[in-house]
Amino acid sequence: MKKLVKVVAAIIENEKNEILCALRSPDMSIPNMWEFPGGKVEKGEDVFSALIREIDEELQCKVETEGAVFNDNTHEYETFIINLLSIKCKIIEGTPTASEHSKFIWLKRENLNSLKWAPADIPAVEQLMNEKSSLLK
Repeated sequence: MKKLVKVVAAIIENEKNEILCALRSPDMSIPNMWEFPGGKVEKGEDVFSALIREIDEELQCKVETEGAVFNDNTHEYETFIINLLSIKCKIIEGTPTASEHSKFIWLKRENLNSLKWAPADIPAVEQLMNEKSSLLK
């Protein structure tokens, strides 16, 4: 049976309404694909604490969450199953630094589909893009 991994991902939006996108490095599993930054939830840790810790570790900055899960997606990869919980948050201190990822870019919501996303992140990307279009109606 494949291992189930619970992972949190930060949907970070700046004051220009751009969203932070992270490119997985060639050394990571699912290499050279785009994702929302984050990481594994530790045993006994709630998803919001996990996200704040992971962003502090990965991006060297502090975030605060909206306190709700934006997208909950379970995706089966070849060797494991991921339960990806995407959470909207904003930076309250520091500037994101790419330490584990190859690079970061800030993109407008409507341009998110121009990147090659990790499969588990795609439902959150689609939800973000649909959210924007529903605001325009």
